[in-house]
Amino acid sequence: MIQWVHIGVHIREEKDFQTLRELLDALGLRSRGIEDHKTYAVASFLPSVAALELFHRKDGDRQAFLELTVSDPDTAVELVRKMGLEIVLEDQDPDARPDEHFSSHFAVRLPGGTMVNITGFRTDKTGKSLDPAAMQGNLSAAGKKFGIVASRFNSFIVERLLAGALDGLYRAGLEDPDSIAVVRVPGAFEIPSAARTLAETKRYDAILALGCLLRGDTAHYDVIVNEVTRGIGQSAQDTGVPHAFGVLTCDTLEQAIDRAGLKMGNKGFEAALAAIEMANLKKAIGGRRPSLAGKSSPPHARGFRGDKRKRPVPTSRSRRRRNQESD
Repeated sequence: MIQWVHIGVHIREEKDFQTLRELLDALGLRSRGIEDHKTYAVASFLPSVAALELFHRKDGDRQAFLELTVSDPDTAVELVRKMGLEIVLEDQDPDARPDEHFSSHFAVRLPGGTMVNITGFRTDKTGKSLDPAAMQGNLSAAGKKFGIVASRFNSFIVERLLAGALDGLYRAGLEDPDSIAVVRVPGAFEIPSAARTLAETKRYDAILALGCLLRGDTAHYDVIVNEVTRGIGQSAQDTGVPHAFGVLTCDTLEQAIDRAGLKMGNKGFEAALAAIEMANLKKAIGGRRPSLAGKSSPPHARGFRGDKRKRPVPTSRSRRRRNQESD
C-alpha cells in the first residue's frame, strides 16, 4: 500500500510561488533548491517533523492553499511583517487568560492572493517558546568558492578523502571547477598554515582540511594531533572563514580505510557538506546582522583624541611680536 507520502501545493501565481519560497525559508524549513522544467517549477523543502493532516474548515474565512504549524508564532508574525506581507486575520486561544495564550493563529495573503494559514503552539505559559526557529545553512554550493588543503603524507587515504570532498561539492550544485582551489602540503602539521593563508585571501567561502594521522609507537602522534586541531580551529576563529575538519586521527590503517569510503562512509564527503552548510550559515547570519559600516565612533569611545589639535609652538620672533603688541 502507501509506502511514502509526497505533499504538493499548487501555486497559480508566479509571484506567490517566489514569495512563499522566501516565507518557508524564513520560517526555518530547509530548502533543497528549485527544479525548473519547461512547463513548471518545483521548490522542495525538508521539514524537521512532517505529519499528514486533513482539514475541514467550518468557517469559510480561513480557507487557505497551505496550512503551517510553527513552534514560535511570535517570531513567525515578525518575519511575515518584515517581508511586507499582509496579515488578514490574527487571533489567539479564546479560552486562555491574556497572560496564558497557548496558541496563536494568523492568516497571510500573498501578493497574488494566495492564502496561507499559520498556527503556533507555545510550549510554556510565559509565551516564550522552548524551540525557537533556528537559523541554519542550506546545502547548496552554487556560487560558492572553496579552498581544500590536502596533505601528501598517507596519500593512500587522503586521495580518497579528496575524491569524497569533490564529489560532495559537485553533488551540492557546484558547477565551475575553477571555484575549487586544491593546495598540497607535505603533512598534516602543515595544514593549519596553508588553511590560514587561503582564508586570509578572503576569496573562499569555506576551507576544507584533509589529512590522515596514524598512531605510532611514540608520542609524536599526540603532539601532531593536538597542534593540527588547535591550528585549524584558531585559523577559523581568527579569519572568520568556516573551516571543515577532515583530518583522520586513527589508531590503525584499517580504521582509516573504513573512514575513507568503506564501512564508516567518507569523511571527506562529510567535511564538504559541513563546509557548504557553514558557508551558507555565515551568509544567513551576516545578512541579518546590522552593518556598522559608515558609523563613526562616539566621542567617549575615541577619548576625544580625534578632536585634539596640535597647537603650534611659538618661535622667538612670534613671542617678540606678541610682547610688543601687549605693550
